Amino acid sequence: MSIQREPLLRITWTDPVTGINGYCVIHRLVGSIATGGLRMRRGCTLAEVEDLARGMSAKAGVFGLPVGGAKGGIDCDPHDPRARAVLARYVAAMRPLLDACWVTAEDLGVRQDLLDAVFDEAGLGMSLHAALVRSPNPDATLARVRKAFVTDVDGVALPDMIGGFGVAEAAVAALRHLGREPSGARAVVQGFGSMGGSTARYLVQHGVRVVAVVDRNGVITNPDRGLDVEALLRARSDYGDIDRGALRADDRQVGVGEWLGIDADVLVPAAVSYALTAGNADDVTARVVVEAANVPTTPEAEARLAERGVPVIPDFVANAGAAAWAWWTLFGEVGVDPQDAFDKLRADMGTAVFEVLAGYACGEGTPREVALRISRRNLDAFDLEYAEGRPPKAIA
Repeated sequence: MSIQREPLLRITWTDPVTGINGYCVIHRLVGSIATGGLRMRRGCTLAEVEDLARGMSAKAGVFGLPVGGAKGGIDCDPHDPRARAVLARYVAAMRPLLDACWVTAEDLGVRQDLLDAVFDEAGLGMSLHAALVRSPNPDATLARVRKAFVTDVDGVALPDMIGGFGVAEAAVAALRHLGREPSGARAVVQGFGSMGGSTARYLVQHGVRVVAVVDRNGVITNPDRGLDVEALLRARSDYGDIDRGALRADDRQVGVGEWLGIDADVLVPAAVSYALTAGNADDVTARVVVEAANVPTTPEAEARLAERGVPVIPDFVANAGAAAWAWWTLFGEVGVDPQDAFDKLRADMGTAVFEVLAGYACGEGTPREVALRISRRNLDAFDLEYAEGRPPKAIA
């Protein structure tokens, strides 16, 4: 079976009250279950949801999670006063899937607390319902998961930190595979929200100099000594915008279009999709691109970077930390201590990136092509184990 195969199920739903459309795509089931978040944004399309569902299958396979991929989306501005009611009606309409096979969670425009409140109103408890009902002790599993989800790391909830931690570990593993130690390496991070901000924080802890960060107002850079990431995090708004009053005397501001040309070893696009295109790929100076955002590199840009010998660590590898951690928690492979999660993610991310780049170095294809083959191999093996009555893992 190919990871690029047609999805198992596509649904287009129209809200009977507002006429707003919502979508659900189940790319594949593994062990009768699939995982993937639910987003809400104006302009969301079925094609977008399908692409993301396919990416969730890839993400699960690369990290050895015996689940398939799915995704949900609603074409609605989350700030629309009608949004909550639309979300509630969407969840009610999707209940057969949410009850039986689709394990979902927060995504763009949908907070986890809101999602769980809507699920509770629908009689489903919380958004992980389809996984929890598979536990021999659902109440104990739910208590463990809820405790993990509110665990604090340096004043920030673990779910908001673990994704960026994984991206930083992917970058460090890539640097080492390319013969560059992280201490003293240079990084540019585009986007300074929860993913980009935590990525920058953990890169600095490895000794990487973050020489530029990008928010919607432009580029802040300090090529000589790097930026004070902790100070910028303290000056960050809820939307990832940085108060320029927090800049040091030697920090500089340049136009947003100049971020690709800043000299760096690692480039981390952590904001919007399709940030790297055929039109700007030649401006990239970094030795490796590590995708923190979903689909930030177009196929044409990735092909151009490959021609130049610049590998792209794909999003479904680099940004898989939060999804992998949630399932490790469900399987009982990590506890509520954040260090358990960090240690396992560091090890598993390092293994995944090294395997992907080893295949790339041997001429087996781009890192994305190598990673997709690894994912397909793992998911197909899980399908076989389930078919033979040997489930590889169980909810604890």
